[in-house]
Amino acid sequence: MTQHDDNPREARGPLDRLLGLFSDVHAGEGARATMMLLNIFLILLCYYIIKTVREPLILGDTVPGWLQRLGVKGPAELSAYGAAGQALVMMAYVPAYSWVASRANRMRLVGGVTAFFAANIVLFALALQAGVPHLGLLFYIWVGLFNMSIVAQFWSYANDIYTKDEGDRLFPIIAVGMTAGAPLGAWVANRMFKAELPMHAMLFVGAALLLATVGFYAFTGRDRPGTARSAVARAPIGGKSAFSLVFSSRYVALIAVLAILLNYVNQTGEYLLRSLVTQRAVAALQANPAFNDRAFIGQYMSGYFFWVNVAAVLLQVFVARRLVKHLGLAGVLFALPVIALGAYALITVGATLALVRWAKTAENATDYSIMNTAKGLVWLPTSREEKYKAKQAVDTFFVRLGDVAAAIVVFVGTTWVTLGIRGFAALNVLAVLAWLAVAVLVVRLNRRLSCSGRAEMVEG
Repeated sequence: MTQHDDNPREARGPLDRLLGLFSDVHAGEGARATMMLLNIFLILLCYYIIKTVREPLILGDTVPGWLQRLGVKGPAELSAYGAAGQALVMMAYVPAYSWVASRANRMRLVGGVTAFFAANIVLFALALQAGVPHLGLLFYIWVGLFNMSIVAQFWSYANDIYTKDEGDRLFPIIAVGMTAGAPLGAWVANRMFKAELPMHAMLFVGAALLLATVGFYAFTGRDRPGTARSAVARAPIGGKSAFSLVFSSRYVALIAVLAILLNYVNQTGEYLLRSLVTQRAVAALQANPAFNDRAFIGQYMSGYFFWVNVAAVLLQVFVARRLVKHLGLAGVLFALPVIALGAYALITVGATLALVRWAKTAENATDYSIMNTAKGLVWLPTSREEKYKAKQAVDTFFVRLGDVAAAIVVFVGTTWVTLGIRGFAALNVLAVLAWLAVAVLVVRLNRRLSCSGRAEMVEG
């Protein structure tokens, strides 16, 4: 455990004092917190460049014949069904990650996984440059794995190097890098599209940014030799498999259910927006055969991503820390479902592209800021194995189970029955009510685990 002066505000350096404007930062904590902030900033910068490339690839791609025979009507439905492919991939990925984590120490794990994903990006860039057909669906599936796994690993690492007290104070600051990297990544991608930079070149940029994060992990993972934290850093994670850890803890299992509900609601909402954007592009193309539908989709979605993340930065800087300080975990955990409830209730009244866009902007901005802080905080009272392995399972496989549920509902609502935009929104309202009920249970168990953890420290 990091040692501080009796008065943690004494002997604080410039970074400690600067970050202290936003939270309670003790002496010597500023440098590591800043490096952590920059690390997640680069991860999100990379991801949003890749994510924006994904949109024209999936929405502007033709549906393969075998999928058309299965009832996939268009690109918007293809992206929704892609979640099922992601879940299948993650069923294999999570046990593989767990196996590696059992045998590798912290730095080898995070460095190796980061290098693995950077190599994947380069391979996709080369395939795109070579004109490999129907790359959109495969890339969509991979991006879902990459996003969930690489971000989950960062927060697993953060939970490992910080105590609960440190995490409560510093995670809202570190998460600023996450929310700031996202809008800048969307803005950079938008500029690249407007400059007509080849998409494979954009992927090469993303790979370089991701590799740079290995250096930040190396810096922030350093501990004084001979200390307890240094010994923990060198030791393999060890222990049970990821899925057994999820199902052996009621608390972790509830977090998994929360992830399923959250992502069912979010993915259904994304389908609504993509469907309306695609309809707008098709109508414009029919009116003008020279209309560039891929460029329109890329620019529209990058603009949407940009404003979502501008709002997310403002919420992270000015709201998240205050919610944690005054309301604890409950403040940040309940914010998103309350926003989502209002957003989808509004969509059931009217379903224009403008309304859906701004409802989704409010929902996603809260998700990418306040809810991201909550996703980090809920794991602080868990074991080290749960922080790495169970979190990886929850943030990849169980998140995608929510997306699979959304894909099933989209399939039923577009093939067997005609739900329409308002019908899908009404179902989301019901899902959010269930989400709120599970969140109540998570908060109660978190308080119980946090109190028992503090009691064990006192007894020790």
